[in-house]
Amino acid sequence: CVPVASGGIHCGQMHQLLYYLGDDVVLQFGGGTIGHPDGIQSGATANRVALESMVLARNEGRDYVGEGPEILRRAATTCGPLKAALDLWKDITFDYTSTDTPDFVEVATESR
Repeated sequence: CVPVASGGIHCGQMHQLLYYLGDDVVLQFGGGTIGHPDGIQSGATANRVALESMVLARNEGRDYVGEGPEILRRAATTCGPLKAALDLWKDITFDYTSTDTPDFVEVATESR
């Protein structure tokens, strides 16, 4: 079983996505790729560079969650597609309260 992130995700949330979902994950950047102002290839490049930046920071022992926005800003100084994507989606956040509640009923089972 592998977690999947999809629907409204973009490269500016990479530190949060990696933190909450881990390395073994499927990240389905639909609009976060196709919606890039410079085209799909630039969107894919922005996502790749954002992920590589977070993995590198984590592997270096940095607080990639707390420093995430700064890590991305620094990476964007050498990656035009990442800078354009961060500028476009800067106000789109990954802060929400889940509305999905656990709906279950406990059922006693026989011990054998």
